[in-house]
Amino acid sequence: MSFIVAIDGPAAAGKGTVSKAVAAHFGFAHLDTGLLYRVVGRAALASIGPSLDPERVIELSTEVKPEDLERTDLRTAAVAQAASKVAAIPEVRANLVTFQREFANRSGGAVLDGRDIGTVICPDADVKLFVTASTERRAERRFKELEERGEDTSYEGVLADVIARDKRDSERESAPLIAPEDAHLLDTSDMSIAQAVAEAIAIIDAKR
Repeated sequence: MSFIVAIDGPAAAGKGTVSKAVAAHFGFAHLDTGLLYRVVGRAALASIGPSLDPERVIELSTEVKPEDLERTDLRTAAVAQAASKVAAIPEVRANLVTFQREFANRSGGAVLDGRDIGTVICPDADVKLFVTASTERRAERRFKELEERGEDTSYEGVLADVIARDKRDSERESAPLIAPEDAHLLDTSDMSIAQAVAEAIAIIDAKR
């Protein structure tokens, strides 16, 4: 029997951390759907460079395999920016829908996090969460993350990237980032990880 938890939200809001913890707590499978777009973005950068020719990107999006999600080079700032750009291409999103829906409907339960899970991929999900935080708080988190990885960056640059990414994600024609009307809002701006996870678990428990 399937049980689907859809978790959406903007970059660095904490949805990935919450999703992994929730999946572990309930014994559900977890899919960070953003990795699918990172796989395509990384492949595009490697094969065609920063121009990200749409036709080639669309072709690459048909070649994503489950093992690609295990790559260790998907978390760089360059790949993140490329992922946001390729995700705005409608054909790319369409090509990745089946992968995500098949994962969601597996028996034993599944948690999917992304930007269009509750609105497009799994509109009938058993539980929907929209995890968000202030722009500045999200930029602080992303800057700290990149710093810890040894990447040469600045808070100002990260803040600009977060703002630009939010704009692309929310204004794209295909599956824009919006909070589903029936989603529970989880603002993590002033929450610890433990508090955010506990609230998410309580919401899901109430639905099970």
